[in-house]
Amino acid sequence: MTETVLVLNVGSSSIKFAVYPADGDDEPVCAGRISGIGRSPSLMATGPAATEDFGSLDPEANHASLIGRLVAWLEKALVGYRLVAAGHRIVHGGRDYAAPVMIDYDVLRELEALVSLAPRHQPDNLAGVRAIADARPGLPQVACFDTAFHRTQPRLAQLFAIPRALTDEGILRYGFHGLSYEYIASVLPRHAGARADQRVVVAHLGHGASLCAMREGESVATSMGFTALDGLVMGKRPGTLDPGVVLHLLQDKGLSVSEVADMLHNQSGLLGVSGLSDDMRDLIESGDSQAKEAVDLFVFRAVREIGALVAVLEGIDVLVFTAGIGENVSEVRSRIAAGFAWLGLRLDTIANQSNRTRISTPDSAVEVFVIPTDEESVIARHTREVLRNVSSSAA
Repeated sequence: MTETVLVLNVGSSSIKFAVYPADGDDEPVCAGRISGIGRSPSLMATGPAATEDFGSLDPEANHASLIGRLVAWLEKALVGYRLVAAGHRIVHGGRDYAAPVMIDYDVLRELEALVSLAPRHQPDNLAGVRAIADARPGLPQVACFDTAFHRTQPRLAQLFAIPRALTDEGILRYGFHGLSYEYIASVLPRHAGARADQRVVVAHLGHGASLCAMREGESVATSMGFTALDGLVMGKRPGTLDPGVVLHLLQDKGLSVSEVADMLHNQSGLLGVSGLSDDMRDLIESGDSQAKEAVDLFVFRAVREIGALVAVLEGIDVLVFTAGIGENVSEVRSRIAAGFAWLGLRLDTIANQSNRTRISTPDSAVEVFVIPTDEESVIARHTREVLRNVSSSAA
């Protein structure tokens, strides 16, 4: 019987999952996604489980019932495999969680206290934890945090210029997408060699988007801050915004706090500027002038923020594109790269259009790569490590 680890990345409308051997093999036994939660749930899977009929899904099914059914289905489909732990992506770990941790009642309570800092992510992440506890009581569960990778940043990179008492309470720049950045840092030496430990900027460009400046594989600065609203233009989030705009909306426009929150989380970004879509591909294909302006703004802000990180690093040796837009939209990559021609960055047009791994020319002063991210493998690795540490402590 092969022991396995279940990895869950639970979002508001989807559940990404993967099952990995518990012995350290990085390749998943199977993987998939339940999407359309709250509307018309459907499952897609690869691997041995894909041949087992999942059956129809109730449109009203919630995360808990779907995860319970998923676990039962996997245990039936994966003959000869036994689930021994579950690892979860948890978006916010606050100040206290700088490394993966076994989840118990106290940990869960502390993570629930951080919901207000990631209201569109943390509740769903924790719903996955509770669902596994209900489906398989006693199964060890491990929390892996998107914020943890950034705890290596120097203090100045984490501070806001606000009253010190608020800083001491934990109002800091936390940063996000850390599991993605950790994966890129782990595989970059295969592609960039010794340059992987030099001055690196990683652009995680997807529906949520951020940047991370790295040196020696560690985060030294990032574009997101206290919450996942900060930094780059995103699908539905505005990125960096003058706080005075929020005050104006509340005090002068008469919007309620909940209305402003909905605007910032669901009505801004590419969708808000274009008025059409939050999907970059739709906007690029559209001939609409507002769609073009949304793309132009996305690129402008990315160039501006990358430039800021280049200044922090005092130069740049490697630029990496990852996540949905970064991995798949060559036009966005080429336009962002063009903003750094003054640094000697040169793209290979054919390599870029073909989505190859290395897309810079041989004579480029900055090496540029497209590397698909794999947060699930990072969660699996951390879950194994925590299990081993707990076993060693108990021995």
